[in-house]
Amino acid sequence: MLTHRTTARTVGTLFIVAAVTAVIGLLAYAPVLDDPDYVLGATTHRTQVAAGALLELVCALSLIGIAVLMFPIVRRRSESAALGYAAFRLLESAVIVVGIISVLAIVTLNESVGADQSHLTASALLVAVHDWTFLFGPNFALAPSTFLMGWFLYRTRLVPRAIAVLGLVAAPLLFASAALVLFGVYDQVSVWGGLTALPVFAYEMSLAVWLLVKGFQPVATARLLDTPAPVTPVLVR
Repeated sequence: MLTHRTTARTVGTLFIVAAVTAVIGLLAYAPVLDDPDYVLGATTHRTQVAAGALLELVCALSLIGIAVLMFPIVRRRSESAALGYAAFRLLESAVIVVGIISVLAIVTLNESVGADQSHLTASALLVAVHDWTFLFGPNFALAPSTFLMGWFLYRTRLVPRAIAVLGLVAAPLLFASAALVLFGVYDQVSVWGGLTALPVFAYEMSLAVWLLVKGFQPVATARLLDTPAPVTPVLVR
């Protein structure tokens, strides 16, 4: 049975946890990502980078938690949308983990004996891998999941439609921006990159706050609970 109040609060909390841990985790990586000669330095910043990696792992797990909690709810409206939302959230989390591993690998290079030009080359490659995961995770993978959730919330009215519409607008804008970054029109960390990412951030935070304070709309929740959940066909030989 859908305990809508508890689920809403938990999902809202996970949205906030994911946002906070992602930002702090990225800031913790600064010594590794901002210094091209990091692997030749005497200081590893191991504790700081490890803390950032742990925070990003919490972010990835929070995204998976959102997908798991929302799956049975979205499934009552559309099994395809529920699967799609969970799949894109899992993809986003997997890409984040790849980025975590690439940064930790740079720390390992820094701690190795006899760092030379080959270490600098390997470090630059791993930084590039992290930068591309930063584009493909929180942008390309996030956009479809945002659109699917926005569509679901708009159709079911579990939250005010203004929030759902913000998600529906933010998703294609984020995807288009990621495509422009991919083709080198502008950098992801730039004024245009920040402006195009702002709507999806506003959508997630407004949704999170609404779920924490108000929860799902009672009338819409009752209507959704009255809708029979789709039955997955079983093939029998």
